[in-house]
Amino acid sequence: MKKIYEKPVFIKLESGFMNKFGSSPYYARKIRKDIDGVSIDQLVSQFGSPLFVYSEATLRRRYREMFTAFNTRYPHVTFGWSYKTNYLQAICAIMHQEGSIAEVVSEMEYDKARRLGVEGKDIIFNGPFKSPFALQKALSEGAMVNLDHFDEIYDIERVADAWGKPVKIGIRLNMDTGIHPQWSRFGLNLDSGQAMDAVKRIASGGKIAINGLHCHIGTYILDPSAYAREVEKMVCFAYELEDQFGFKIEYLDIGGGFPSKSRLKGMYLPPEVAISPIDDYAERITDALYRHLRPGDFPRLFLESGRWLIDEAGYLITSVVATKRLPDGRRSYVADAGVNLLYTSYWYKYTIELDREIQGVNEPAVIYGPLCMNIDIIDEGSLLPPLDRGTRLIFSPVGAYNVTQWMQFIEYRPNVVLIGDAGQVDVIREKEDLNDIDQRERLPERLKFDTLDTSHAPTGAVR
Repeated sequence: MKKIYEKPVFIKLESGFMNKFGSSPYYARKIRKDIDGVSIDQLVSQFGSPLFVYSEATLRRRYREMFTAFNTRYPHVTFGWSYKTNYLQAICAIMHQEGSIAEVVSEMEYDKARRLGVEGKDIIFNGPFKSPFALQKALSEGAMVNLDHFDEIYDIERVADAWGKPVKIGIRLNMDTGIHPQWSRFGLNLDSGQAMDAVKRIASGGKIAINGLHCHIGTYILDPSAYAREVEKMVCFAYELEDQFGFKIEYLDIGGGFPSKSRLKGMYLPPEVAISPIDDYAERITDALYRHLRPGDFPRLFLESGRWLIDEAGYLITSVVATKRLPDGRRSYVADAGVNLLYTSYWYKYTIELDREIQGVNEPAVIYGPLCMNIDIIDEGSLLPPLDRGTRLIFSPVGAYNVTQWMQFIEYRPNVVLIGDAGQVDVIREKEDLNDIDQRERLPERLKFDTLDTSHAPTGAVR
């Protein structure tokens, strides 16, 4: 086939220091021809492009690795799968099969967990907004509710009044652990005394029994010692509550925030170097527990990890649909997936792999999505060889947050598949069509096309 003529582009060579990432236009390209033994060609041929692919084997392996890191160091450990990270039923079901309970932050997520078969007693209910109806439902079904603010005290006291007995709840804390910016909008601040003020208010009411403490210090936490400081403060506060008010703290929920091997934009070192092994986090956390807990006291330790468990299990296969040169000489490509599917591309730089060997010199390239929006850029600094239309690009890790934060905007959302331990491929979310988009809309009779009165329409309008 005759190649399309492309006007030559001259790029000025500049001497000086090597760029800090040490990249070269001639570096070895990353090639991926399969995921868990299933070829990229087969996946796209059967399920289309773009396509989200999850590896069940990776997901189970990651769960067991993290659970072992903590369970071998502390006797009472329970994972609460973070539904907001990825609440596809199949993903949640795998986590529950592995032994995790559910951690939810909304009534919608609570209902998803219950519909999946999770009992109320196996649900942790966090979040800044819990309607009175959702609170009563969760508490009546035995869920562990962590109070977020003073207004929830009154809501929960109303439930206690209706039942005629005290209600057990946990309280969510925020604190300075050396991580900045500090997550201070969730829970009650420990360092300012706000949390203690809330405890005094609860104790004076006599309608709530505090039985747990919760804290989530942030996301993508690179410093394991921040968790040690969190644990120390939580344990000390727990004993204050027990000694001064007679509450018994049955659990410490230290949240999540453990980083995956994704790479934040602007990150100097590669994730393999910058991110500590999960054993380092487990060692710091459990060591802090043993140093500060009283002899013989072992409250249950809850962890709500999401990103660390799921991110590396997820891939997005895309296809190049167009190529063009930008005015500054850079090559650009249009892919069939954009920020509508990869919302996290605003913060993370993904690994990009090609589905085939391609000849030619690498050059700086921008990868756009298919949206008619200037901000639809999923990668703006990769070195890529000349790519033809139809070349497939595999983005990873993308398992965390993308299928919960994706948007139905301009394009349909695609199939999502799961590759099982035995190599079987199952669709776990079907691609959308127009019925999915329109089914909740209602068109008044007077606006339907076949009855529309267009007598007032300007000349030239469709009649």
